[in-house]
This record gives sequence, C-alpha cells and structure tokens, in this order.
Amino acid sequence: MKLAIIYDSKTGNTAQCGQWIAEGAAKVEGVEAKCFAIESVDEDFVKEAGGVILGSPSYYALMTANLRTWLLERGGKLNLAGKLGGAYATEQYTHGGGDLVIQSILTNEMALGMLCYSSGGAFGHPVIHLGPVGVNHNKEKVCLEDFKDYFTIYGERFAAKAAELFQ
Repeated sequence: MKLAIIYDSKTGNTAQCGQWIAEGAAKVEGVEAKCFAIESVDEDFVKEAGGVILGSPSYYALMTANLRTWLLERGGKLNLAGKLGGAYATEQYTHGGGDLVIQSILTNEMALGMLCYSSGGAFGHPVIHLGPVGVNHNKEKVCLEDFKDYFTIYGERFAAKAAELFQ
C-alpha cells in the first residue's frame, strides 16, 4: 500500500518532519511511503496511494498559501476522495499556530472527501489527537530533533490504519 507525504517547506523543517513520518510508516509491513515537495509531486503515486499526509509550516497560524493553492488546483484531480488523510505542521515558536494549521489542512481534506485520521488517545502516550507539531529555534531553546519521536510514531500509527483500511 502506498502512502504519500506532501509538504511545503521554507526552511527544510517541514521536509525533515515528513521524512520522519515516512520512517515511521516504513515500520508497517507492506507500506511504501514517499515524500514530495508540492513542486515535485509524483501524481501517479498519489493517485495509487491509500493515504495522503499533508504538511505545512505555520504562517500566521495557517497553512502556507502555496499549499492551499496546490490543494485547490491539484487536489480534485488526484483522486483524493476516499483516501485516508492526515496532517502535520512545523512552527518556529511554541504556540505559533501549528494546531490551527493542522485543523485547516484536515478541513480541506474533508472538503475533498478524504477520511481524516486521528489516533486520539487510543494508543496512550504520546497522545497525538490531530497530528504532530514540531517547533524549532524558539526562545525556549527547543530543537526540531526533540520532536522526532512524535513524527515517527504518527507515521507508524497512520500507516497501520491505512494498511488496515486499504491493504
């Protein structure tokens, strides 16, 4: 089963978190996970994928304009309806709106007919209700690497659910 991770990344942080999600997804037998910047999406791969996870840095507590435009222009042409959808975000500051970015992505996925994933508290700790958020270089001296486990765990959980639904 194929899983696509599509992101917009300005500093490389969102791209890195997508790679961590792919690492987690790869732990699930039979899952082939690939990451794509919105500028270089393999549309055939996405059309065949059972799950699609979208990622964006937080800009004014929203997904980037580039990701939103990509969704509006390409989303309806990629057979996204019925696929499992997920979201993740990065931000430069704690409380920088990453949770709102994820909500906006999930809302767009639902509008496209996707089934949105949430592990909620079903798996215990770490609880990742809507999707993981990574913070980098803020005043609290947090490092993006501190959030790696959240992204790999989310990738594994998402891939397991997608495999259960579509394999």
